[in-house]
Amino acid sequence: MDYILTTNALTKTFGKYKASNEISIHVNRGDIYGLIGRNGAGKTTLMKMLGGLSHPTSGSFEIRGKNGENTEKMMPKVGILIENPGLYPNMTAMQNLKTKALALGIKDDNYLQGLLKEVGLDNTGKKKAKQFSLGMKQRLGIALALVNQPELMILDEPINGLDPQGIAEMRQILTHLCNDRGITIIISSHILDELSKVATRYGIIHEGKLLEEDSKEELFNKCSERLELKTSDLERTLSILQTMGFQNFEVKDDTINIYERINEGGVITVALAKENIQTNEIGVKSEALEDYYFQLTGGKENV
Repeated sequence: MDYILTTNALTKTFGKYKASNEISIHVNRGDIYGLIGRNGAGKTTLMKMLGGLSHPTSGSFEIRGKNGENTEKMMPKVGILIENPGLYPNMTAMQNLKTKALALGIKDDNYLQGLLKEVGLDNTGKKKAKQFSLGMKQRLGIALALVNQPELMILDEPINGLDPQGIAEMRQILTHLCNDRGITIIISSHILDELSKVATRYGIIHEGKLLEEDSKEELFNKCSERLELKTSDLERTLSILQTMGFQNFEVKDDTINIYERINEGGVITVALAKENIQTNEIGVKSEALEDYYFQLTGGKENV
């Protein structure tokens, strides 16, 4: 795997409270890596450590093969938008960009104008940042994070509070940055439905712990419509399913989850009966991403 970022048991404690508890994630180059978790799950704490804004209590991380201790060597290739974008309210979008660019030794106005165009703010003119909508402020925050031409961007809740149009615009920008610019993105959100439309890999965090790390395909397989089957003989059932040509299935505990030909429950039951295998339970199940998350973390009361 071509990992651009890995963490090894990354932990942050505040007194006796572990905000991040031995988190180990693996972010492939080119991913849009979605950190899923409710407010207070530990997403922001993790991202602050990755962005060099908070020091880990224990554990380590590597960006581009460099250890997390070498923050100064890594940060030039990392763009960060955590919590508020940190805008100068009485400055225009261009003036905000110029302020950061000058600190980095960049004096190319055409380059900065190109960044504004990329996030849809090239026509804001003399309008000051304090007059921007929340969506415009978030997009300016993205532009600021792009100034140093990062290979990795860390974005904490960039769609939180946006209206549907703002969410759609942000989704389009993130997809462009990943697909056209080749920038790897780590994005956190508790709006799971929207995150599912852009992310290619997921880490599910709950109470400071990483519960699961899945590719989009793996996670959606767990959420998608499936045929759940329980029988009196698991091993023989698996053999019969293979003989019947089934390939896309998996065993979880004592249940067989079948992801293809889910309308053939009756055919399967008859085939098992012929081999004197009792069907204890069979039925079609499906879950949305949110339902799966609630199940994994113990129910909706945790949100």
